[in-house]
Amino acid sequence: MAGPRVEVDGSIMEGGGQILRVSTALSCLLGLPLRVQKIRAGRSTPGLRPQHLSGLEMIRDFCDGQLEGAEIGSTEIMFTPEKIKGGVHTADTKTAGSVCLLMQVSMPCALFAACPSELRLKGGTNAEMAPQIDYTAMVAKDMAAAAVRCIRKEIRDLYVNIQPVQETKDQAFGNGNGIIIIAETSTGCLFAGSSLGKRGVNADKVGIEAAEMLLANLRHGGAVDEYLQDQLIIFMALASGISRIKTGPVTLHTQTAIHFAEQLAKAKFTVKKSEDEEDASKDTYIIECQGIGMTNPNL
Repeated sequence: MAGPRVEVDGSIMEGGGQILRVSTALSCLLGLPLRVQKIRAGRSTPGLRPQHLSGLEMIRDFCDGQLEGAEIGSTEIMFTPEKIKGGVHTADTKTAGSVCLLMQVSMPCALFAACPSELRLKGGTNAEMAPQIDYTAMVAKDMAAAAVRCIRKEIRDLYVNIQPVQETKDQAFGNGNGIIIIAETSTGCLFAGSSLGKRGVNADKVGIEAAEMLLANLRHGGAVDEYLQDQLIIFMALASGISRIKTGPVTLHTQTAIHFAEQLAKAKFTVKKSEDEEDASKDTYIIECQGIGMTNPNL
């Protein structure tokens, strides 16, 4: 799978771990040798943290690739992928690093593995600057699976079983670390608002923050909330034909994912204001992509 090495600048746009996740996942999927420099240059503690290192090592093992420079604090890595394989893959941050972010980098690769995959992810379930585990299990999982089916049939159905999984509709619940409120629209779209509890912060304030986040996303009239839109970009880039999602204001995370999907996968994205009459008074946008039509030859 050798070819020209793609150079990625980890300091631009969002400037954080998302650049590493998107670029290494696409490198693995497309067989592109990769160099990522200035890793997490936009963060107060630049370079690889345990969570990012665990994700890199898992992607390396997913494809029997070669990984250089991968150590805590490193600001540059080189990755050379080989053929993606399935099976059992384990990642352990040995910290409270987010298992949900580990899932984000690994799930696209699992779709194109030679056989079914099982991911054993160890780390924090609810962490700052990351989706809560309940959001991933109850919103992102179902919406991503639906998006994969609707975007294009060339990407096989995404089946994810996260344990433990709880079912809910229009309800709020806490797990000791925070709260998530989930709402389902009449068209089957799932939205959520969440907030982490902190020492010295009144529980009522945590709940209010989660509720306000949910309401803000519902007002835009889109199909996905602000925390899901960037997670769908890589699937849109890999799909065949034109894919569209309707959402609220496009976040910097989403803009960053689009940038690197275009750079590495050569997919073509456009973002424009929704022209629907009902959206005239709302801050609603359409993200459109001409995907590359990647298929899994093992299916």
